[in-house]
Amino acid sequence: MVGSFKLLRLPLILFGNGQFKRLPEHIGPQRQNLLLLTGSTSYRQIREWDEVFSKLQSHGHTLHIGQIGHEPSPDDIDSLTAIYRNAAIDSVIAIGGGSVMDAGKAISAMLVTEGPVTDYLEGVGKYKHPGTKVFFTAIPTTSGTGSETTANAVLSITGANGFKRSLRHENLVPDLALVDPALTLSCPPSITAAGGMDAFTQLVESYLSTKSNDYTDALAVEGITHIHKSLLRAFTNGNDMEARAGMSYAAMLSGITLSNAGLGLVHGFASSLGGFFNIPHGLIGGTLMGTVNRYNVNALLQQSDQGPFHHKYARLGEMFSGIQQKSASWYMQFAADYFDQLTAQLNIGRLGEYGVTEADLERIALHTDHKANPVQFGTADLVDMLKTRL
Repeated sequence: MVGSFKLLRLPLILFGNGQFKRLPEHIGPQRQNLLLLTGSTSYRQIREWDEVFSKLQSHGHTLHIGQIGHEPSPDDIDSLTAIYRNAAIDSVIAIGGGSVMDAGKAISAMLVTEGPVTDYLEGVGKYKHPGTKVFFTAIPTTSGTGSETTANAVLSITGANGFKRSLRHENLVPDLALVDPALTLSCPPSITAAGGMDAFTQLVESYLSTKSNDYTDALAVEGITHIHKSLLRAFTNGNDMEARAGMSYAAMLSGITLSNAGLGLVHGFASSLGGFFNIPHGLIGGTLMGTVNRYNVNALLQQSDQGPFHHKYARLGEMFSGIQQKSASWYMQFAADYFDQLTAQLNIGRLGEYGVTEADLERIALHTDHKANPVQFGTADLVDMLKTRL
């Protein structure tokens, strides 16, 4: 029997090669004053950029271009919002990776909301955001965070008292998600790997989440299947259009599943590590995915009774191996091995490369939440996991 679940709203999703060229018609004549938020310069690598830019201008749109080339901070959002608050912006369009889309999402929300964005962040703010925003379009140029289908914008301050927190409201989900896999063709292998592992982690963690449901499980398995088929191919041959489409599709699905099922320990680590150290979000997920899943599998195998998470890990192992009629424990171990092998094949970096030392590990562990993880671990175990990836 299908259990009960709640589904958060989704954007209008337009998926497929060539969708970016249709941006002017989707924006429509009723929205004339546009803020295009981009990364540093990568948007210029989009072949159709000049054509789309010219078409928007010829249709009478006024175009303002803002840029953000890093993971956004509250100060970034406040500064950009202040610049455009009196410009009568009626549509924000974010073209870039997860950081750009998160920044655009936050700006669209704060253009019509008084005060600094920190006042509305989960865990640190004093207010809940009312959910009002300017019409927002998300156009991903990487396959990673799935921000094009989520209702939160992740902002961070890095340092001893740093944090990584979300501006969240169901209404903040993009009004339009324009997902054109061709826009990811210019992604270098390192970004393909880190972004792909981020999407993979989000799908696996939402599948294994204690808050998952039949709907999110179906989407997660679909996305995991595409990553299994596509990630290494996209990494080794960036021009493999079929692989790029599979990764764009999987990343988009990961945003839906994480919004409705939550995430696990890897993203708990990403929150604490991302506040204390300037480490790319995708790298944190990629470098810890194998370790965390091996600890999960080993802990589950020590339990006397098999539950739903044993069966889910076994299903993943069977999917990854393509081998039939093995025991559940064999498949679970295969899944753990698969994650480790993929991390090595993608040349994912280590935490020590970004200044994390053994002396930092307990502090990180004490600030790491993993309530929705299938297994709960103590501080010593969390420290040991981090130590394996220094």
